[in-house]
Amino acid sequence: MSYLLDENKIFEEVLELIRRTSTDLADDVQASLKKAMSNENPGSVAENTLGKILDNVELARQNSTPICQDTGTNIYYVSIPCGVSMRRIEEIINCATITATKKAYLRPNAVDSITGINSGDNTGIMAPQIHFEEWDRSAIQIKLMLKGGGSENVSGQYTLPNSKIGAGRDLDGVYKCIIDAVSNAQGLGCSSGIIGVGIGGDRASGMKWAKKQLFRKMDDINENPELAKLEDRLFSDLNELGIGPMGFGGKSTVLGVKIGALHRLPASFFVSIAYMCWANRRRETTIELENE
Repeated sequence: MSYLLDENKIFEEVLELIRRTSTDLADDVQASLKKAMSNENPGSVAENTLGKILDNVELARQNSTPICQDTGTNIYYVSIPCGVSMRRIEEIINCATITATKKAYLRPNAVDSITGINSGDNTGIMAPQIHFEEWDRSAIQIKLMLKGGGSENVSGQYTLPNSKIGAGRDLDGVYKCIIDAVSNAQGLGCSSGIIGVGIGGDRASGMKWAKKQLFRKMDDINENPELAKLEDRLFSDLNELGIGPMGFGGKSTVLGVKIGALHRLPASFFVSIAYMCWANRRRETTIELENE
């Protein structure tokens, strides 16, 4: 089946998606920040820090300016029906990215790793990052995440078993990896963080799956009962670490923990941890298509 593609419409949809993702924090993330602030001791540094973060969120929304100066890596998850060209959609996303950079919705963040030269428009080799999937709907769904460098730097991957932290090849071992990763971060990556976890897969698919968990709503419940229990346990225990917002101490080290699992090789057991800063900038748009 073939579809009519209104490329101008798709371009405008992607451009607006970039603008909103960069400047307008999703309601569920903002609600989590407000709840975290209400749990802190009145007058504490933690309460004040979260209050300043929330002020920043409102100013960014009102002025349509980036929530953070580091507008991060542009990561797309795109679902398309059979018959739609991935190459054409990628070209449209790249054009919208260039325009968004000119409009200052995005900071120029694509640097050539060999020459050190910034492309100046957020495009380059694997920039933006675009992951395509095929689905049965006559529509294109585009999800965008902006992941800052600070949070990416404290993300990580563990191989189980891990004798250093006493982690075996089970969910208790996964628990120990996540506790270790957040403890080591010590507020770097701009806590209060949101922790996406991918269990299994290979090194690449595990991290991709971990990042995909960050699109889940903050108040959702994992469909897998064992993972739902682990998420609740980690949320409680991580917030007992006392690291708090920006590492200043407090009760709000994380805003949420989201875990997914993949099949794996018998020889490999990876735990991939995608640490997201409090500015979990992710949004999506769906464009309905007409048949030719």
